[in-house]
Amino acid sequence: MKRSSLLRVVGGASVALLVLAGCSSTKPEDTTTSAAAGTTTAAAASSAAGSETGSSAAGSSAASGSETGGSDTGSAIPTPSKASKDYKVTFIQGVTGDNFYITMQCGIEAQAKALGVTVDTQGANKFDPTLQKPVLDAAVASKPDAILIAPTDVKAMQAPLASAAAAGIKIVLVDTTVNDPSFAVSQVASDNLGGGKAAFDAIKGLAPNGGKVLVISVDPGISTTDARVKGFEDAAKADSSFEYLGVQYSHNDPATAAQLVTAALQKDPDIVGIFATNLFAAEGSATGIQQAGKKDQVKVVGFDAGPDQITALKDGTVQALVAQQPGTIGTDGLNQAVLALDGGQTTPKIQTGFSIITKDNVDTTQDAYKAAC
Repeated sequence: MKRSSLLRVVGGASVALLVLAGCSSTKPEDTTTSAAAGTTTAAAASSAAGSETGSSAAGSSAASGSETGGSDTGSAIPTPSKASKDYKVTFIQGVTGDNFYITMQCGIEAQAKALGVTVDTQGANKFDPTLQKPVLDAAVASKPDAILIAPTDVKAMQAPLASAAAAGIKIVLVDTTVNDPSFAVSQVASDNLGGGKAAFDAIKGLAPNGGKVLVISVDPGISTTDARVKGFEDAAKADSSFEYLGVQYSHNDPATAAQLVTAALQKDPDIVGIFATNLFAAEGSATGIQQAGKKDQVKVVGFDAGPDQITALKDGTVQALVAQQPGTIGTDGLNQAVLALDGGQTTPKIQTGFSIITKDNVDTTQDAYKAAC
């Protein structure tokens, strides 16, 4: 019987649903779930295998309960219905032109209209703290009420962001974080550790006999991709049928990723699976496999679901995509900024879900990223 797989992670709990083949779940982590991410039961997801819940900025559910310094998986996230004034908010992307951040921008802009605030989007053309810091400095000089930002390095962006917060600007960290985020009113991100494990599970489903697996990532020191690598590594090492070959870094360059994969396949021609931790790593990995003539042998699971990744999936160069919910991250991030500005109760840490897109559901999924708002 042909099986199509759908995996949804909510609040740290990965719910792996093999359609027509049962389900399994793991214990949730102690992290607050975005209400916009929703919850998925085995029965509901099984019936919705080809029609996923979108990650658009429809907004989180209304407030119920309360949050204190920690987090509670059982509580809904407080959300504002309207800002008390037209606040000036700056959104600083991790990098411009990335479909993930474009989709996040769309979520922020849609919610800004609903809340009655003004948003200005900025960013550097490369995911690099030396380029992001001047963008942040210029934003701080313009004295916005709040800044939503995806920090490009856990160390390098620590002091500049802490200084911005000390100047009275409300800081919300979206997607990525820093070593000590205590200055931020909230952090909103995907369950990247769970996403890495989900990527391994997807490769295991594609290569059930096991074998050698490799990770192609961006650079060390980026909170999100580091967590994805760890989630994959822990899962791979726990399964004796797979041999984990480690992680190699492409510096966010598809050409470098292609070179790394080509070289890896020369050294280990029997690799069965590659996990690419972001959009550019997946693009380059697919190219490297094609150049090595291993398209039918090596299964690629990519993280993110931009137009190029969807095309690669349909073409068969990538077999599965872990799609985040950037629109929801943006919506929740702006909600938390407005709550902080209005003196409301914020949620320190919010974790959004993700889904697995395969050829079986690619034509009906609503979780693919946007190229423009």
